[in-house]
Amino acid sequence: MQKEKKPTLVFMGTPDFSSVILESLILEEYPILAVVTQPDYFSKNKREEFVSPVKKIALEKNIEVSQPEKLDQEFRTWLEKLKPDLTIVAAFGKILPEKILEIPKFKSINVHASILPKLRGASPIHNALIEDLKETGVSIMIMDKGVDTGDILSQKSIAIEPEDDYITLAGKLAVVGSKLLSETIPGWTKGELKPIKQNQAEATMCQLIEKSDGKINWDESAREIYNKFRAFKVWPGIFSFWENKSTLNKISFTAIEVAKEKPGEKHRQGEIFRYNEKQVAVQTMDGVIIIDKIQLAGKNETATLDFINGYPNFIGSILK
Repeated sequence: MQKEKKPTLVFMGTPDFSSVILESLILEEYPILAVVTQPDYFSKNKREEFVSPVKKIALEKNIEVSQPEKLDQEFRTWLEKLKPDLTIVAAFGKILPEKILEIPKFKSINVHASILPKLRGASPIHNALIEDLKETGVSIMIMDKGVDTGDILSQKSIAIEPEDDYITLAGKLAVVGSKLLSETIPGWTKGELKPIKQNQAEATMCQLIEKSDGKINWDESAREIYNKFRAFKVWPGIFSFWENKSTLNKISFTAIEVAKEKPGEKHRQGEIFRYNEKQVAVQTMDGVIIIDKIQLAGKNETATLDFINGYPNFIGSILK
């Protein structure tokens, strides 16, 4: 029996989340005409070149790669020549002009990591964790000129576990998104799915994540701080400033937990103290954060107890 012909695809994505979805399409033997991803870039010290996970997979599979600086007429002409049946977009990193969205026969569909219309925008996974949501999911929608405002083709919800951070939650959502996309493409291209309009009255937008968001304010609750740690696990991390011998030093917290029990004595907000013989903590507005691992700017990550052996004056200091 002859295999059913699958639609030709152009895939647009950049991070690990996107690469999982691309790999699933390859495994299902979809004809992928090309992959579009963000340009390579160098670290600030020019020592390390960063290549997107999506590009790495495409090169391994001998799929054509495009990395446009601008989605201009030249890019549009290139896409028109490919004549894809469908464009799949998953965390690409740029807003696509309407003229580009309309090129494929079956338009362009997006794999978005939230249950739309909640958490529209570029950072839905971060925001689900920051907001301490108990549930999130994936939506597959037809793209339009708005930011995640298109009609919905399918959705799937999952629970957010208390121990989830950005890495684990993004991984789970990528797997869910891959399966949901596999189920959605045939129904969409065969005309069996009826798109559903989003309820604009229920829409929320993501907070755009910036490096400065990792700066901790110790007048926040312990839970709020811990949720930022979960959300910013990959980037930008969480950090504060410590004044040591009249020098202000950036200090990052790479492993923390919320103390289950409050100490007998309440300390000043931002104060570093010994929680017990084996743990060091910092006082927040309403509770205590235990600091398991720490990293002074320009130094290697270290266990906090080892850190205070070298910097005993860290205990009793007030973080800024």
